[in-house]
Amino acid sequence: MAEKWRTIKLEDIEPIPVVGGKLLWRPLRRTLDIGAFGINAYVAPQAGDDVVEEHEESALGHEEVYIVLAGRATFTLDEETLDAPAGTIVFVRDPAVKRHARANEDGTTVLAIGGPRGGAFVPSSWEDTFAAAERHRHSGDYEAMVAELADGLARHPDDAPMLYDLACAEALAGRPEDALAHVRRALGLKPGWADHARDDEDLVSLRELPGWPLVG
Repeated sequence: MAEKWRTIKLEDIEPIPVVGGKLLWRPLRRTLDIGAFGINAYVAPQAGDDVVEEHEESALGHEEVYIVLAGRATFTLDEETLDAPAGTIVFVRDPAVKRHARANEDGTTVLAIGGPRGGAFVPSSWEDTFAAAERHRHSGDYEAMVAELADGLARHPDDAPMLYDLACAEALAGRPEDALAHVRRALGLKPGWADHARDDEDLVSLRELPGWPLVG
């Protein structure tokens, strides 16, 4: 029966530090290979840390449900705030709503579930970015970071964040030609990222090379 169903404890899913280590992501969807909807858990190690990063879902059209599993959080939904102790369920029907949650207690844990109404679910590219860019960055295995991001790019070939993170990984791994090609593609899709790229320490090895797109 193992191929028909699985069970797992949330604490058994290895957390991946993201957002500079101030948020722990437990990749539930990837771990169980769920294809019908997105589902992930987030843990804020300390009170005051984000447990849901500020974002909206207009690009993907996802509805989202947030369930506070442990601790207590303050949700901000557009201009409204909501106190959310453990057991609170927050349903965000409108993808355009800007949402954010901050932990009020150490170890606050939120389960996030989402997908498009009336459409097929496609796993978001940020999962590949988080899994590769963050996990392998912490271990210093930049070749593994490149390999995993390249695999993700094959699934999301015109994804600007994926292209940019792959360029960073390639620069760190000593692959300047590949890095230059991918950073040019990323900035072609997102010209507004130029200032960030100009100051990004991951790309410092590229700045004096022919082909660096931000000369002057």
